[in-house]
Amino acid sequence: MKQPRAWQRMLSGRRLDLLDPTPMDIEIDDIAHGLSFVARWNGQTFGEFPYSVAEHSVLVERLFTAMNPSQPAKWQLAALLHDAPEYVIGDMISPVKAAVGPGYAELDDRLTAAIHIRFGLPATIPAQIKKQIKKADKISAWLEATQIAGFSIEESNKFFGAPATDLRLPTTLKPRPPMEVKADFIARFNELMP
Repeated sequence: MKQPRAWQRMLSGRRLDLLDPTPMDIEIDDIAHGLSFVARWNGQTFGEFPYSVAEHSVLVERLFTAMNPSQPAKWQLAALLHDAPEYVIGDMISPVKAAVGPGYAELDDRLTAAIHIRFGLPATIPAQIKKQIKKADKISAWLEATQIAGFSIEESNKFFGAPATDLRLPTTLKPRPPMEVKADFIARFNELMP
C-alpha cells in the first residue's frame, strides 16, 4: 500500500515533512504567513477579519516581556514562536485536542523542536520559561475571550483564570488584515533574532 503524502509545500518552495521535520525546511516567512491566516477560536470572533494565531503570538510575546522584563531576547523569541507549529497543523481548540489524543501533541512537539533549533533556541524550552509563556498565553486567551470571542468575564475567569490586576493589559483587541499582522510578526521576530 502506498504511503500517504506527509509533507506540505510552502510558499518559500520548501517541503516540510510533518512526520519528520528538519530545521532546514523551516522559514520564518512561511511561519508568519501561515499563522496570519490561521484563525483562533475556530473563527468564532467578532470583527471584519478572523483573529489570527500570528496576532495572538505577538500579544503573548508582549505580555511575557511585560511580566518578565529581565528575560533575554531568546526567551521573548520563544514566546513569539510558542504556537509556531500551527502554521501547518492549524489551531485546534482545547476540546478537539483532547479528543484527538496524544498524536497531536507528539506532532506539535516534533515541529516545535525543529522550529526552535532553526532559530537558535533549545529544542525543549526550560520548564520555568515555558510556565511563564503559558501564563502569558492564558492572559491572552482571557483577553481574547472577553473582548472578541463572546465570553463573559465570569466564564473567562473560570476557564482561563482572572489576570493579575497589576498588569497593564491592552484595552482593545481588534482583528486585523492578515498581511498587516504578518508584517508585525516578522518585524518583532527580526528585533528578537541575534
